[in-house]
Formats: sequence, C-alpha cells, structure tokens
Amino acid sequence: MKHIVPLMTLLLATACALAQPRPVAMEKQPFVRYDVNDLRFDKSSPTMNTFFQKWRRIETTGQGNLNIVHIGGSHVQAGSMSNTIRVNLLHAYPTLVAARGMIFPYSAAARCNNPRDYRVHCPQKVTLTRNIYKEHTYPLGLCGIAITAADTLTEVTIALNEPSVDYATSRIVLFGSSNDGVVPQLRIANRVVYPSYADERTERFVFNLNQATDSFTVVLPCGQRQRFTLTGIYLDNRRPGFSFHSIGVNGAAVPDYLRCQNFVRDLRMLRPDMVVFGIGINDAAGSDFDTAAFRANYLALVDSVRAINPDCAFVFITNNDSFRKQKRNRYEVNRNGLLAREVFYRLADDSEGAVWDQFEVMGGLKSMDKWFKAKLAQKDRVHFTLAGYQLVGNLFTNALFEAYADYCKQHPSPASSNRDSTPLDFLNPLNN
Repeated sequence: MKHIVPLMTLLLATACALAQPRPVAMEKQPFVRYDVNDLRFDKSSPTMNTFFQKWRRIETTGQGNLNIVHIGGSHVQAGSMSNTIRVNLLHAYPTLVAARGMIFPYSAAARCNNPRDYRVHCPQKVTLTRNIYKEHTYPLGLCGIAITAADTLTEVTIALNEPSVDYATSRIVLFGSSNDGVVPQLRIANRVVYPSYADERTERFVFNLNQATDSFTVVLPCGQRQRFTLTGIYLDNRRPGFSFHSIGVNGAAVPDYLRCQNFVRDLRMLRPDMVVFGIGINDAAGSDFDTAAFRANYLALVDSVRAINPDCAFVFITNNDSFRKQKRNRYEVNRNGLLAREVFYRLADDSEGAVWDQFEVMGGLKSMDKWFKAKLAQKDRVHFTLAGYQLVGNLFTNALFEAYADYCKQHPSPASSNRDSTPLDFLNPLNN
C-alpha cells in the first residue's frame, strides 16, 4: 500500500503535464525580451492558485466555466490582441469552447472601430455615448459605451467572423433600456424572435433560441419621439469551457470605468474568475501623471470586481512603451511608462495578483520606435499594427500558459475545492 500514493501522484502529475497547452509558435524579433516573458506573482497567491485550480478542474473533467475578462482602452477595443489570446486558448482546448460572451456593436456608430472577429452593419443613424465623455447622456454599464436609436426603426446586424472557432450561440442577452416602452426584437434568418423574458431591474432582454446561430439582427422598433439605448450584448451557448471577454473603449482611463453606473451590475453576469487589466496608457499620456491617484483609482476598480467574486484573480498589464508627438513628424519618448510600471507592480502586491511586464518584454524605454521600424507599431508610436497586436497577444498567451504549467508542476494533487463561479444561472440568468 505504501507505493500506491507515490504512483498515483506520479500519474496525476503526468496527466496534468500531458494536458498542458503548448506555447504558441511565433517569428522571433531581435528587440523582444523573450527571456522575461512571464507572469510575475507570489506563487502562494490564493487567488491565482484558485484560478489555476479551477482551470485544471475544467480541463480534466470537462465541466464548469472559466471566465477571463480583459478590460482596457483602444488596445482592447481594437480587438486584435484580445482575439489572439482568445483563439490561442480555445485552440488549445477545442472541445471546451464556451460562450463568446460580452460584445458591443461599436461600428454601428459613425467613425467607431470594431473588433475583427465580428462584423457590424447599421444603416440608420445612432448616437454614441462613451465613458470618456464628461457627461453621460445615459447610465453606462460594463462595456463603457452605448448607442441610442431614436425616432425610427433601427437595425443592427452582427455576424461572427472567426472561422476557426464555433461559438454556436443559442442564447442572446441584450442590455439596454427605454423610457418609452420600446422592446427590442431579433431577426434571425428572416424570422422575428421576441424576448423570452425581460428584467427591468437589470435592464436585460433574454432571447432563448431554438437553433444556434452565428449571425442575427437586433431590431429596435422606435416610433416617433421614442428611444432605446443599447449598452451591451451577451452571446451564450450554455456549454462548459473557457470564455475570454474583452471590454475596451478608445481613450478610456481608469476613472472612466469608475464612472460607469452599472459596471458592477453587468459584470455580475460574467462573474469573472480572472480580470486582465490593460488600462493605463491614457492615464499616463499627459505631463501631469499622478501615480498616487492612478493607484487609488485602480484599487477602487479592483474592489468593485471583488464585490462580485472575492476570489477573482487579477493580472495587470503594464503600459507599452510609447511616444508623444511634439512637432509634425517629431516624437519624444513618454517616460511616464516607467512610472506607471512601478505602480502596476505595487497593484499586483496590493491585490495578490500578477504583473505581465509588457514594457520590459517589448524591449523597454524607446523600444516602440524599433516596433515601428519593424512595422509592428503605428506612426503615432502608441498603438500597434495588426501584426504587432497579434505578437503581443501571442506573448501574453505564452506567459499565461507557462504560469499554468508551473502551477501543475507545483501542485500535482487533484483540486480539493469545489468552488465554482459559473458565469450564469442557466435556469434564470436574471437572478444574478
């Protein structure tokens, strides 16, 4: 009998090692610091360990849901980095593709860019409200952005555009409200679908579908002097597995999310197991960057997430190296990136979370100029090109996969906790 426990431990460790996702292959760049591409955190962190424990339980049992929420500014609204991470994760577990999750039809509004993994078409004119505005015309939620239809029937068509992943959406939840009694509808394959039920308190309209779909039209039947404000869309498929949600607003800083009145209410539906924070490039853009206020605002945002899930793990992505435009084609490095980097490490300590040091990984101060010359960054030397965002997403993925592999090596025994932060009550999501 004394040999059984070591043998079982060995078998469990081997099984976990075999199940670990492989690193993503990528073309090497001479200025990227691959040697420091890791998540940095205290290995005794209870929240990080809870996250990895749940990851392994889903991986080995095929039951439950793991929800990761990526929150940021324009880097996230663009969608390329987030979708690279999302697809890498789901390709590693093709039998555990859960819901696509929260999205927003950004490009329904004029001059507003949309992630590439879903297409949006809206021929009618709608008004836009973003959390960066000093005054919010309508209360904003988790997405930090809203569109308002008025005076005429408005249709917003959404089609998923990631051929390598089957999200098989079988339930759609619209977040929005109307003081004029407007009730949204869906049109799917020329068939009108009405809400299965609605909840005025949480401002949700739930559509249970008879068949899964990858495209649909949101119909907002506004008559004269009627309005409807849409603040988010949740795509669900009720399947176990992994979901990677991305929430981004161009120009957003940390205080802008704190001013979203319904942020916590909407986030409660997701019940995140991990929040990846990528906000900060706009906070540190000016010459008057206040590191104390930056940290205090971030801690308030952390507290709002913990009000939903006290066990939520946090990963803080440091600002990328960036430049400020001075005159015409002259750019000057923004040294606030170094100050922000120090704050992110302190935030990780404060929250028992982790840091992904994007600033150091990409090559440190002035490295953005090298990314620009390699056609991985845009001319403003703040934003990346599509290839650059994909590289950043691959680097983050490998850091996350390595952290999980290290957890499995350090914890060969099966998870003993049965705690589960399933994102939705599938019998009635409006209870959340």
